[in-house]
Amino acid sequence: MAPPPAPQTMKERILETADKLFYLQGIRAVGVDTIAAEVGISKRTLYNHFPSKDALIAAYLQGRFVQPRPSDKPPAEQILATFDSLERRFAAKDFRGCPFVNAVAELGAEDRAVKKIAVAFKESRRVWFRERLNELAVADAEALATQLVLLVDGSIAQDLVRDDPAMARAAKDAAKVLLRNAGVDVAEDAGKPAKGRRPEPR
Repeated sequence: MAPPPAPQTMKERILETADKLFYLQGIRAVGVDTIAAEVGISKRTLYNHFPSKDALIAAYLQGRFVQPRPSDKPPAEQILATFDSLERRFAAKDFRGCPFVNAVAELGAEDRAVKKIAVAFKESRRVWFRERLNELAVADAEALATQLVLLVDGSIAQDLVRDDPAMARAAKDAAKVLLRNAGVDVAEDAGKPAKGRRPEPR
C-alpha cells in the first residue's frame, strides 16, 4: 500500500490558491489580500513565504512550466497527440487560455521577468517539436517546429473566441498536412486514440 501523500506546506497552499485565482480571474484582478483571505492567513504570513506579489506571480508561472511526459510512441504520433490533449483541455470548464500569454497580455511586455518565463516556456515547446521532427529526419525541423507552435497558439486563440474545442481538430488536420509536405508518412488515423480509449494526457 502506498504511503499517504504528505500534507501541503503553507507555501504550497499559498501557491495552489494563487494559481487558481490568477488563472481564472486574472493576475491584475487578484491582490495578495484576496489570496491570503482565501488561504485563511494574514498578509504578513503570505509575505513570509513570497516577499512580493511579483515573486508570487513568478512562482505561479514557473509552476505552470510543465514539460511533456516522455513517451515511447512514434514521433509523429506524439506530435499529433498534442492537439488531442488541447481538445480535451479546451472542453474543460476552467480553460482560460495559455497562462503565459495571459500574463504577458495583462502585465505588458515591459515586465521582463514575466516575459522571460513566457518566452522560455514557448521556446521549450518549440524545441520539443523540433526534437520529434529531428527523430523523423525532417529536412527543416527548425522551421516546421515553429509552424506547429503557431498552430497550437492559433487553436488556443480560436477556441477562446469561439468556445469550440473543434479548433484543436482543425489545427491537427493542418499539422498532418505540414508533416506530409515535409515527407513524413502520416496515416489518415495517425494520432487518433484507440476506440473506446482516450489518448494519454500530455
